[in-house]
This record gives sequence, structure tokens and C-alpha cells, in this order.
Amino acid sequence: MPGRNLKNKKVIIFDLDGTLAPSKLPMSGLMSRLLMRLLSMYRVAVIGGGRYEQFKSQLLENLPNRDTRLNDLSIFPTNATALYRFDRGKWKKIYAHDLSAREKNKIKNAFRRAFADIKYSHQKKIYGVVIEDRGTQITFSALGQQAPLKAKERWNKKQDVRPELMRVLRRLLPEFEVRSGGLTSIDITKKGIDKAYGVREIAKRLKTPIKQMIFVGDAIYPGGNDYAAIKTGIDYVRVVGPEETAKLIRKLLR
Repeated sequence: MPGRNLKNKKVIIFDLDGTLAPSKLPMSGLMSRLLMRLLSMYRVAVIGGGRYEQFKSQLLENLPNRDTRLNDLSIFPTNATALYRFDRGKWKKIYAHDLSAREKNKIKNAFRRAFADIKYSHQKKIYGVVIEDRGTQITFSALGQQAPLKAKERWNKKQDVRPELMRVLRRLLPEFEVRSGGLTSIDITKKGIDKAYGVREIAKRLKTPIKQMIFVGDAIYPGGNDYAAIKTGIDYVRVVGPEETAKLIRKLLR
């Protein structure tokens, strides 16, 4: 149901990586200006797989500090397992569904078993942490958390073993959500916490019906990390990269 009647919407929800910004990179100055103009007309939410610190470097640090329009921006790091709102000049955590130490250990052990099961060998060239504890989420990144975009794109096209890994992980971890993220990642959170959960939280906290919201993402297809959002019946627009997102925002601003 790609975005119809855009002008009738009150809340615009964006994915982060691949939608507002390139993977793990800051959004452009142009996108920052467009987003602030959008906040003059709509309430906006951003949902992504990265932790809060990643949202800061990609999104928040590229927006004007202390601008009162930020009061209408909500951010949902780690696939909506946490929520932050702007309040009196500061970003404040509203909730966080943290994993327990026992849950984290179980997930990490499941990754080790899954690697052995499919005979997966880690890449020789690694850029940072491969399995990262994000508090509310455990994330596997095949090339490490700091891998350059071009290297991730190559791995995604030629070496992506995530479908095999996720099949094993879902068998080992039936009580958790297991989903792909970005170009090289697998994200694991508590059961029922995904972008659909985030959409429902936005509807509840902003007291806005889902029919008055629209979701914008680059991975709205079966198996894509944005696909869960459309389970809510939300209207949506699939984009291919920030350039298409910018065009959509300009359309909303007319």
C-alpha cells in the first residue's frame, strides 16, 4: 500500500540506515535541513537498529542543537527496544527493554553454535566488534561494527550467509526476535520488540491513529528489516537510498 494521500498524514516515521543516511554514516546537511523543515509541519519518528550513540553520530549531532522543533521528534534505537524524546533542551530516555545477563549469554552462545552448525568462518579483515552488546539488543556484524560501506556492499552481494545463520538462530532462540539489519548484520531482541512494536508505541504515545501515519524505509520486503512495520497496516513508501527520501520529503513539504 505505497503512500497514498500523503497530505493527510500527521506522523512520518523513517528508518535510519539506507533511508535518512548511508549505512553507519552521518546524514547530509541537505537531509538535516529537510528534516527540520518537515518538523515544522509534522511529528517525526526515526527507528533503526543502531544503539543510541549511533543515532547521535548519524542523526542528532547533525541537527540544530536546542531547536524547539525537536520536541516533535522521537527516536527509537535498537529496533524500538528504547525510546528517546527531546525535553527542555536534552534528549531523555523514556524506556529501554534491556536484556538480562543470562539472556545475553544465551544469545552469544547461540551465535557460536550457529557458526559451527553452518561451518561459518569469520572474515580475515575485520573492522571492530563482530558481536556487539547494545544493552537492549545483541548484534552480529559480519565485517565488524566499523566496516566501510563499500566492503559491506561487497559482502552483501557475494557472501551473505545471514539467511542460513538466522534459520539456526531461530531454532535455538525461539523466545527472541531474530532479524537481519542493514547490509551485514543480524539483530536479536526480546520477543515482540520490532518495528511493528515501534509503530504501535508511536501511535499510543502521540495519540495518533496508525492510519494517520506513514512509514518510510529502504528494506520493506519479506526478510527486510523494515518489513515488520507494515504488519500494523500502516501506509508506507519504500525508497532506495537517502536521495529518494529527500525527494519524498520535498513532496511532503509542498
